[in-house]
Amino acid sequence: MTVEGLISLRSSVGPQQTIDRLKAELAASGLTVFAEIDHAAGAAAVGLALGPTTVVIFGNAKGGTPLMQAAQTIGIDLPLKALVWQDAAGATWLSYNDPAWLVQRHAIAERTKMVAANMSTMLATVGKAATSVAP
Repeated sequence: MTVEGLISLRSSVGPQQTIDRLKAELAASGLTVFAEIDHAAGAAAVGLALGPTTVVIFGNAKGGTPLMQAAQTIGIDLPLKALVWQDAAGATWLSYNDPAWLVQRHAIAERTKMVAANMSTMLATVGKAATSVAP
């Protein structure tokens, strides 16, 4: 399944360990975790079944503010977020919006190339560390 603007990495560990590793990597990268939303718990609270599905919301004003200075509408997509989910086959995934897609969506790609590139590099590094087999 390919979704435009979404990067998905298969995790080598389960959902909770992926979340824990993601949050540790974000903190080590100087990012603040603002919230964690457990959609499966929300579904269970109303009697519905949903496999592990958790959104982690995170960011840093130093990275996001230049994007909002270029187009305040990108604030709808910030702070950044990552989705940790488990598919029907039991595989765990980490998905996040591609910063290059976000700046294209808000028509600021040319003005914010370097910021988006830095965000992309950071997310790829954090994502790889959260989903790869630990050394």
